[in-house]
Amino acid sequence: MTGGTLGIGDLARLTGLPVRTIRFYCDEGLLTPARSTGGHRRFDAAAVDRLTLVRRLRGLGLGLRSIADVLDGRRSLADAVAAERSALDREVATLAWRRSVLRAVEEAPPTERADRLDLLSAVADGFSAHDTLVRFWRPVTNGALPPDTVAMFLDVSAPPPPELPTPGQVVAYAELVLLTADRVLADGVRASMLVGDDRVADLGALHAEVGAACALASPMVAAGAPPGPGLPLDRFVAAHAAATGVADSPAFRRALNRRAAADRHPGMRRYWRLAGEITGGAAPVGVTHTWLLDGLHRSVS
Repeated sequence: MTGGTLGIGDLARLTGLPVRTIRFYCDEGLLTPARSTGGHRRFDAAAVDRLTLVRRLRGLGLGLRSIADVLDGRRSLADAVAAERSALDREVATLAWRRSVLRAVEEAPPTERADRLDLLSAVADGFSAHDTLVRFWRPVTNGALPPDTVAMFLDVSAPPPPELPTPGQVVAYAELVLLTADRVLADGVRASMLVGDDRVADLGALHAEVGAACALASPMVAAGAPPGPGLPLDRFVAAHAAATGVADSPAFRRALNRRAAADRHPGMRRYWRLAGEITGGAAPVGVTHTWLLDGLHRSVS
């Protein structure tokens, strides 16, 4: 130490870092040394604490840019660590997805392996696949829906990929993505009875009541009961009637059934079945909703 400052060798001994690493951090702007008359780097005592923090953050895997933000006060330590953890979570999820994709190809019967490879190779990872599903359902959420209703609807319609997906789930997810490329199905979503109706004053309340009707129907769907009349269907119809300010009647049910035609499309049925394979449960909401629509259709036919 000379004149209250440290040479680079002193700093190396105090911090346990090689001289070449300290020079690198200086070049990257993490340390700003002074220069002696002879042109040598000189450091104040605060450089020890600063460099110790750099070493610890590097040990956690943080990049130099994030470390510089913490050192210069542009980001808190907690925020920097949280961002690194989030990035690591994403990396782990991507690796889990890739592992299940490989297993799904490996476990396919030899005669189906080429087709499965073709299907799965079209989906880069679970995150991009989820983004595709969300875009597919955006027309349904463009109305005056409360944010919590939108989040709930998208969790059901565009379920996030499981953190540790099974081979069967990645195959189902890839098939969902493939379905979204069907122009007829996409047009059907825009014509869906779930899309905001100008006559509906409170779309959030309508979705809540439809959800309650699905909950009533869920045990029947799980038990394999055929769709038909009953309290769940009555509540489902009443929700739509109340939302548009009219009374439940045979004429209203026929009109509601016509409006639901797009939601009974075979492609939509397959979509909800695949979504159910991902989310699990004996009676997924999409499947239960279709069961109610089938009950309505039978009751007016």
